[in-house]
Amino acid sequence: MANPLTPDVLADPVALTRALVDVESMSRNEKEIADYVDEVLRQIPHLSVDRLGNTVMARTDLGREQRVVLAGHLDTVAINDNFPSTVVDDLIYGCGASDMKSGTALALHLAATLPDPGYDITYLFYEAEEIESRYNGLALVAESRPEWLLADFAVLLEPTYGVVEAGCQGTLRVSVRTTGRRAHTARAWRGVNAIHAAGEVLRRLSDYRPRTVTIDGCTYREGLSAVRVSGGVAGNVVPDECVVEVNMRFAPDRTEKQALEHVHEIFDGYELELTDSAPGALPGLTAAPAREFLTAVGAEPAAKLGWTDVARFAALGIPALNYGPGDPLLAHAPDEHVEIGKIRDGAATLHRWLASD
Repeated sequence: MANPLTPDVLADPVALTRALVDVESMSRNEKEIADYVDEVLRQIPHLSVDRLGNTVMARTDLGREQRVVLAGHLDTVAINDNFPSTVVDDLIYGCGASDMKSGTALALHLAATLPDPGYDITYLFYEAEEIESRYNGLALVAESRPEWLLADFAVLLEPTYGVVEAGCQGTLRVSVRTTGRRAHTARAWRGVNAIHAAGEVLRRLSDYRPRTVTIDGCTYREGLSAVRVSGGVAGNVVPDECVVEVNMRFAPDRTEKQALEHVHEIFDGYELELTDSAPGALPGLTAAPAREFLTAVGAEPAAKLGWTDVARFAALGIPALNYGPGDPLLAHAPDEHVEIGKIRDGAATLHRWLASD
């Protein structure tokens, strides 16, 4: 199949969004779309291009005083009767339209059409954001090509509906285990029911009052939620074990260690197993490119409620923000779509910022 990313398509971020949506790229199946992106970027004379797996990096080397990163992932969740794209009035429908091929289209459009930016720019088009971290393209880059990530500031083109969402929450999951003693339910008094014992775990969750934390004018609300309960042996057996899986979303003023210590305090007396953890990211609003970007956007930033790959940049000491045309409330939905006006506004905003001296 001929590469759909023609010069005319690259020049129009709306057409480019449709072209990207129309390349199926569920996680772990990004080779085709990465090949197309790689091919067109290597034809652009002001860029140097490299690749790691299905992650493509392109960069300018113009000797500017500062470097910024624009990053967007190429993968989507599973198709759900929403492929290929369709257009209805001002809306482009299709898998990944919001999360985040419209944002990735902005980066690819700028890479092709902005030969003389005010900053040096590194563009990262990466794989496997929607699945386990061990496959994540940025994580793999951080391990084996960390120099690709070095910059003074980064923008992750996640769906934010055209507003700046600063930093992100951290997240962790623990398994809270209760134990008992098996018995036949006809003689239940001879056993100890571990599922009944989990009632106290659920009560503590119900009584929990999360913190609300304001950092650099951005308000993060924490949360502690049961997300899965498992237990039971058979329909006539008193169970001797029950596990409540709990997810905590924590403000970026806490470290992972501090968040885990807090969860241990909440569930004092219970056996806990940490099963997943990722740090948050502070707002990153003080870097000079960030201030200039906020001026170009012309609106106050909000806190990012959720975890994104900005945390990977923050871990390297690089301030990073989320900004993209998609609506995060539509991500992964069967009717996922993006407003054409938001795509054009986003392209104009990024061009206004990056083209400035």
